[in-house]
Amino acid sequence: QVTGYLDDCTCDVETIDAFNNYKLFPRLNELLESDYFRYYKVNLQKPCPFWDDNSHCGMRDCAVQPCPSDEVPDGIRAGSYKYSEEANNLAEECEEAKRLGAVDDSLSTETRQAVLQWAQHDDSSDSFCEADDIHSPDAEYVDLLLNPERYTGYKGPDAWKIWNSIYEENCFKPQNVKRPLASGREDDGGQTFYKWLKGLCVEKRAFYRLISGLHASINIHLSARYLLQDTWSEKKWGPNVTEFQQRFDEVLTRGEGPRRLKNLYFLYLIELRALSKVLPFFERPGFQLYTGNERQDADTKHLLLEILHLAKSFPLHFDENSFFAGNKREAAKLKEEFRLHFKNISKIMDCVGCFKCRLWGKLQTQGLGTALKILFSENLIEKIPESGPSYGFQLSRQEIVALFNAFGRVSTSVKELENFRNILKNMR
Repeated sequence: QVTGYLDDCTCDVETIDAFNNYKLFPRLNELLESDYFRYYKVNLQKPCPFWDDNSHCGMRDCAVQPCPSDEVPDGIRAGSYKYSEEANNLAEECEEAKRLGAVDDSLSTETRQAVLQWAQHDDSSDSFCEADDIHSPDAEYVDLLLNPERYTGYKGPDAWKIWNSIYEENCFKPQNVKRPLASGREDDGGQTFYKWLKGLCVEKRAFYRLISGLHASINIHLSARYLLQDTWSEKKWGPNVTEFQQRFDEVLTRGEGPRRLKNLYFLYLIELRALSKVLPFFERPGFQLYTGNERQDADTKHLLLEILHLAKSFPLHFDENSFFAGNKREAAKLKEEFRLHFKNISKIMDCVGCFKCRLWGKLQTQGLGTALKILFSENLIEKIPESGPSYGFQLSRQEIVALFNAFGRVSTSVKELENFRNILKNMR
C-alpha cells in the first residue's frame, strides 16, 4: 500500500526501492563492516537530564558489550581524543595518552593535521546534537557489529514515555492537538492532527516527518530481528510478521502505518541528499579514514567515495532549497529553533532505559543531526580547498561514523520492507 509519490518531494517509493535495494545497500553494508566504521565511542552512563530515571532494563538482551581497549585499532584510539589548544599542553597530552593507550608515532604530519582539525570542531555551534564527551572515563568503544540493533523486550510505559516526550515537547506541536493513536485518548482519526500538520511551514512539517521516519525505521528493525526462539542451546532472531503488522498494517493502525512508512522514505531522501552534498569534504587527497592499516584505509576510502558518487547519481534528490528560504531574520530564527529542538531530542536518548536501545538511539540521532548539519552548511562545503586544512566545515570521526551507520539503518529498513512485502504476499 506504500507506493507512489511522497509529500513535499518529487520522488516516489519505487525509485527509492530499486536504487537502495539493488545498488546502494550491498555496498553500504560492506563499508559498515570495516574497522573504521564498526567502532563507535559512546557514554551509556550519562544520567537522564529531564526526569529521575531508575528504570534500567534488566533483560540480558538490553546489555551492551563494550570492546576491550586492545581490540580497537591503534589509529582510532590515538586519533579519538580532543586536540584543542589546552590539549596541546604537554602534561595534558601525556595524561590523555596514558588513559587512551599510546599514541601511534607513525602518524604522518598530514594525518596529525587532519585529526587535529576534527577535534577542534567537535563543539562547534553548528552542531544539531548534544554529543557525548568521548574523553569521559565512562565513554567506551563499542563494536557495532557485535551489538546489533534488534528486539530487546524493552517496551511499555518507559519506552512510551521517551517517544511521547519527543513528539509532544519537541516537534513544534501544541498540547491541544492530539497525535493519532496516542494512548488512551479520544481520536478523530487524526483529522485535527493532519490539518495542523498541513498548516505548518515546510521546515516544521519536515521536522515531524523526520522524527516519525526515525521511529518507523527503529520499529522495522525490531520487527525484522525479533527473538523467535530462546532456548538454553540457541537463540534465533528473524522477522516477526505479527509485530510488523501491529505497527504498520493500514487496518490495524487505522491508516497510520502507511503514513509512518512514507515518513521513513522521506528520512531516507534527506540523509541521501546529505551524503551527495558532503562529497567534496571526503574527496580531498589529504582526507584519510585512519585506523593505522594503510592498505585497508585506502580501500575503505575508495569504497566510501564510490558510495558517495552513487548517492550523487540518484535521479530524484530532495530539494532542500525550500528550507529557510524566506525573510533572512525569520529564517535564521527558525533554523536555530530547529537546531535546538533536535539537540533536545539527542539529550532525551540518555533517558532510554535499555542500553542497547540507548546506543542505537544516540547513534541514529547523531547521524541525522550530522546530515542536517551538512545540508545547512552547503556554502561552507563548496568553499573547501582541494588541499590543505578545511577550517570552515568539519566533521569529527564520531560524526562520520554516526552519519554512515545511521544511513545504514535507514537503508536496511527500506530493504527489510521488501522482505516483509514478500513474506506477506506468500501468506495470502
